[in-house]
Amino acid sequence: MILKYWLQEFEQESENTRKLLQSVPQKDLDYRPSDISWTMGELAQHIATIYYWYVGTLTQDVYDITSDHLERGSPNDIKATLTLFEDNVQKARQALTSITEEQVSDEWTMKAGGKVVLGPMPRGIVARSFLFNHLYHHRGEMIVYLRATGNKVPGLYGPTYEDSIT
Repeated sequence: MILKYWLQEFEQESENTRKLLQSVPQKDLDYRPSDISWTMGELAQHIATIYYWYVGTLTQDVYDITSDHLERGSPNDIKATLTLFEDNVQKARQALTSITEEQVSDEWTMKAGGKVVLGPMPRGIVARSFLFNHLYHHRGEMIVYLRATGNKVPGLYGPTYEDSIT
């Protein structure tokens, strides 16, 4: 039953992510709120990349992130990032529909080369934290970036503040 709800949440939130990424203007991709922060383009690309990680998380028991190479394109090209997002959403959807309820309880580990960086822990915990919640965290950051550069924020869960004052 959990997979049914994950898939519904995935579809709803993929649409929200799409709206958010479509609102990122090419002219502001170099914006960075501090010296240690990503640029808006890098953050957008990271958001699009998280969807790719659904495959390694949901279809492999041990995911070595260093041996999995994803061609991302330039973070200075929002159209390339939107294409990356759409491609990765399709891959993520396939991964979500390919697993079983039993596999949600399987132990999962992320490695970077020989070093364990996450886990071992149940795949379901990883999916909630490393995939879903991680994505929502970075979308919140993107909203701050958009507002800081004077751009309109799309309504993800109803009208935005900006919608209420116009």
